[in-house]
Amino acid sequence: MTKKYFCRLTALAAVGLLVAQSSIAQSGPRTLSREVLLDKIRGAWAGQMIGVTYGAPTEFKSLGKINERQIKPYLLDNAIVQDDLYVEMTFAQVMDTVGLAATSADYGEAFKHSKYKLWHANAGARRNLDRGLAAPLSGDPRYNIHADDIDFQIEADFIGIMCPGLPRISNLYCDRVGRVMNYGDGLYGGMFVCGMYSAAYFETDPRKVVEAGLACIPAKSPYALLIRDLLAWSAQEPNDWRKVWQQVEAKWDNDKVCSDAAFRSFNIDAKLNGAYLAFGLLYGKGDWQQTMEMATRCGQDSDCNPSSAMGIMGAMIGYGKIPGQYKPDLDRLANTKFKYTEYSYNDIVTSTEVRAHKVIQQAGGKVSDTEVVIPRQSPEAPKLELSNFGVPVKLIWVADAEWNWQGNWGEKTIDLWGDKVRIKQANGAGSEATLKFSGTGVALVGDDLTTDGGRADVYVDGRKCELVAEAYIMPNTVDTDLWRMHGLKPGEHTLRLVMRDDADARSKGKKLTISRAVIYQAK
Repeated sequence: MTKKYFCRLTALAAVGLLVAQSSIAQSGPRTLSREVLLDKIRGAWAGQMIGVTYGAPTEFKSLGKINERQIKPYLLDNAIVQDDLYVEMTFAQVMDTVGLAATSADYGEAFKHSKYKLWHANAGARRNLDRGLAAPLSGDPRYNIHADDIDFQIEADFIGIMCPGLPRISNLYCDRVGRVMNYGDGLYGGMFVCGMYSAAYFETDPRKVVEAGLACIPAKSPYALLIRDLLAWSAQEPNDWRKVWQQVEAKWDNDKVCSDAAFRSFNIDAKLNGAYLAFGLLYGKGDWQQTMEMATRCGQDSDCNPSSAMGIMGAMIGYGKIPGQYKPDLDRLANTKFKYTEYSYNDIVTSTEVRAHKVIQQAGGKVSDTEVVIPRQSPEAPKLELSNFGVPVKLIWVADAEWNWQGNWGEKTIDLWGDKVRIKQANGAGSEATLKFSGTGVALVGDDLTTDGGRADVYVDGRKCELVAEAYIMPNTVDTDLWRMHGLKPGEHTLRLVMRDDADARSKGKKLTISRAVIYQAK
């Protein structure tokens, strides 16, 4: 409210003036005691640990269907070896060492040298970083076909936890970290989650927390459209979550860009899994056990989703109100280092508290010995960006007529998703493959990428492409993305792959395998 506008209110009646003064008070800064802030930080990290170990036995066991089976959680000790926790700590450590001004390139450099196993957008990012593509290009859909996958969404929690009531600053850090591996909806997944954490410090209504997260992402993004549908449908059916789950499934569990998910019930897309996380909050209705169970029973990435849902719940209620049954194990594990990190539970809580104080001061707030004063900050969504890869319209397996093989292509059978499929394999120069397809994008999938991989040049409609097909993959990196391109003109195209006689300097060979091509069509 401007000073000029406030002055005009002096002419209003007393009742009107009181209303205006009330509005001003609501827009002022908010205060938390240092004790409450720390309790909520502790609750958020404990919630992640509890949620991930609850859902871990069900991860990707229920694809395209509700999990109606009995859930048998792992012991809390399992949280120590969960990538849902230790990966985000890589980025937290960059903030703790380089500082809050660290850039996407700084986060990418740390990620490049990580030793843990990675999949999907994370794996694509590590491969890109390893090839010399610094962040943010490492997460760009031109170079990472997994750009809309869930990866940043499950690694962003630490940002939201350190930004109490500060969704704009949360988005700022999400933009820097999330672009290491994601883009568009994949980036917005982290912003959505962190916006909910930010709101959870001052909000007790789970629905309002979800709405606050939604306000942090572009309204016209597919991610936002899905969450808006979920909010509307859950309001219409507050007691029938299964009916709403079916509505979400029918409308949104499709058009998966990820080449591993095309034409499968498997879905690692950020927005669908983000909706399942929100299901837990909306239908859990503030109950700890019910929230965790709902986020798990929705299926797909059903350890990551309850992990974030319960982290948000932990921030809402604080450590002190987490059910007592978890406290003995949390106390026992409090000083155990998470795998691949220098952080224990106590360490990451302390680190987060220090960063939260800095962020509050950065925002113009105050930190004293007894309390923190946090400026009231409304969410502000970033400009809309979309991966624009299109939607998958066809799979062309190596045995299909659209392929023509020349040279020394061997053939073997591998196990893939419980089925036996044929793949083609060449070794070094002297072999070519030609594919004719109709669409606006294509991805070549190699289900047998290893440390002995080679390379191939790719030509589309007679023009040599900038990107080569790279079959070498570093240890502890699981990916099938051999090569991809989008943005082609609609219609018929010819792709020619020509094996080269070189490979990454670390490769033990020059092999290249192909199982299929995924064809995409622009929406």
